[in-house]
Amino acid sequence: MKNRFYDLNTYFKNIFGHRVHKITVDAGMSCPNRDGTISANGCIYCNASGSGTGFFQKGISVTDQILNARKYVIKRYKAKKFIAYFQSYTNTYAPVDTLKRLYDEALAIEEVAGLSIGTRPDCVNEEILTLLQSYAKNHLIWIEYGLQSVHDATLTLINRGHDFNAFEKAIEATQNRGINICAHIIFGLPGESKKQMIETVKRLSQMRIDGIKFHLLYVIKGTQMDTFFQQGTYQCLTQREYVDTLCEALAYLPENMVIQRLTSDPHPRELIAPQWAMKKKETIELIKKTLEKKDLYQGKYLSKLL
Repeated sequence: MKNRFYDLNTYFKNIFGHRVHKITVDAGMSCPNRDGTISANGCIYCNASGSGTGFFQKGISVTDQILNARKYVIKRYKAKKFIAYFQSYTNTYAPVDTLKRLYDEALAIEEVAGLSIGTRPDCVNEEILTLLQSYAKNHLIWIEYGLQSVHDATLTLINRGHDFNAFEKAIEATQNRGINICAHIIFGLPGESKKQMIETVKRLSQMRIDGIKFHLLYVIKGTQMDTFFQQGTYQCLTQREYVDTLCEALAYLPENMVIQRLTSDPHPRELIAPQWAMKKKETIELIKKTLEKKDLYQGKYLSKLL
């Protein structure tokens, strides 16, 4: 078996017939879990920058961010089209007129074939979804909902600021609009067992979701997780534990669900632990080898859920 999971590059090639690459865009957004609307502290693993570049705050427009990155992406990946990925913070957390201006600016660039918008499930409404639906008529549109876990006790512990029901409502509201849905989940959250991590995947497998991103919980400077780690109350997953959990998880997912990410990509200046998180290429190779060794592949265990 050549491919044991349906990766993003294969998905793009199936749609466009050639290489398409995501370009990260910083739109200068905030987050209701940071600005005091829900909380002022954010999720316990998230730093104050929200993993963003800060380009927008520095006066670099959406257009310039894409055009600057375009040169590098074409040279390195030979990509012919791009998806503008609004990543840092919550990219539907603004008046719809502001969102339209930002999204329109990205789509005005000829090579941009669509948008991928990272947000929270409690930060969409009918007006915003209708706007995205209008784009979906002529462009590839993905909305990426940060869920992290289906377990409400975990969501409370990590100060997520919403429950699983909020995610379910967002999925229901987004479906049947031509908008593709991606869910973000994290393995290694405090207090969660391997069984609970797999339960999150099983639950998502039974929902009408088009893609998924797997993240490793890593500890970065200045976060509440940093405090827990220094106090000895939190222990990171080992590389082997993460790989084994992920490989089993893939087997419960439908074969047509796009695996957009296999592991996290921490900034080296921010990372506290685990240090193996910096070895992304090594981890992905280990995942592929483990799938082969255990004869696992996406969809193998799907019948167990029926």
